[in-house]
Amino acid sequence: MNELFQRLMGEATRLTRNGRLHEATEAIRRALRGRETGTKPSAAPPPPPPHAHEAEADALVLDGLTRIVVDNDTEETSPAAFAPSDERWIDGRFAHQGRTLAYKLYLPPVPAGAVPSPRPLVVMLHGCTQDAADFAAGTQMHALARDLGVVVLYPEQSRPANPQKCWNWFKPQHQQRGRGEPAALAALAQSVAIEHGVDGARIFVAGLSAGGAMAHILGRCYPDVFAAVGVHSGLPSGCASDVPSALAAMRRGAATPEASAAPPTIVFHGDADTTVHAANGAAVIAADAGLQRSSARTVEGRSARGQRYTRTVYGDADGRSAAEYWQLHGAGHAWSGGSAEGSYTDAAGADASAEMLRFFLAHLRRA
Repeated sequence: MNELFQRLMGEATRLTRNGRLHEATEAIRRALRGRETGTKPSAAPPPPPPHAHEAEADALVLDGLTRIVVDNDTEETSPAAFAPSDERWIDGRFAHQGRTLAYKLYLPPVPAGAVPSPRPLVVMLHGCTQDAADFAAGTQMHALARDLGVVVLYPEQSRPANPQKCWNWFKPQHQQRGRGEPAALAALAQSVAIEHGVDGARIFVAGLSAGGAMAHILGRCYPDVFAAVGVHSGLPSGCASDVPSALAAMRRGAATPEASAAPPTIVFHGDADTTVHAANGAAVIAADAGLQRSSARTVEGRSARGQRYTRTVYGDADGRSAAEYWQLHGAGHAWSGGSAEGSYTDAAGADASAEMLRFFLAHLRRA
């Protein structure tokens, strides 16, 4: 990583901690634009198959995504497919408590001559009917993470666990520490951290829709693992206990949950979302008992392509950045600022991947 890049990223971290979020985002963008020339972009995971856009007529999908994606059973990508470096994509499988998760793991390069040091990790959880490759292609989180030296993990739900590949956020056995999918996902993140030199104080989790709901659950169940959480078009932990209550929360918005301590959280939700009601974004913020709501700062803005948003920033009792809530005006159920290479993305919106990375990298896991 060159000296200019390091300086700009240090500036971005300082600005974020001081609450100067717009300036911090611009610093990250300048760093990415000014990275060393001659670096080849990272290879993207394979796109979903052409027939992935066929709809399944009568299936119940708990976050409204109805596209079928066929599993890709591939081996570890050959390093020869990439530019000369240790940048890699790894396809793996992880077993925990009788549950097996497939995953794609992106390992960024280590610049020539640099001394390897512990790196951050972002865990990305897809929505229903998506898979790891599709979600990677749509969010492009790994492409942004490449020059920041961030490891990105894309776990994949299996069809046996849920026919529509939804994370089972609406079932009580998957809302608790030490059980079900939260236990498997937390164990997977810790296993990757140990094997690939990840900084244990900088492990983050984000997701879309069902994945966003599961990310919120993980933050609540494992604050000793995840330093910060990103929830895009998702729902608050514990808002449903079965299919009927899940559908009710999605259609009308979750009831205000009991507030409790939570890791720093950044939330994105479109106010024209007809799949997961926009009230759920506000409910995720309402679930955090540590926010100083009286001193919240709200700014109006527009993305580079003109989509309006309202961003509200909350601090905690010590004045530290604790939460951000992005209301995306006119946006539906899609990853804001995402790439058309993946499903359920809105290229016109604010860049959720870049903003999440900025937010994440400003936080260390609190003791």
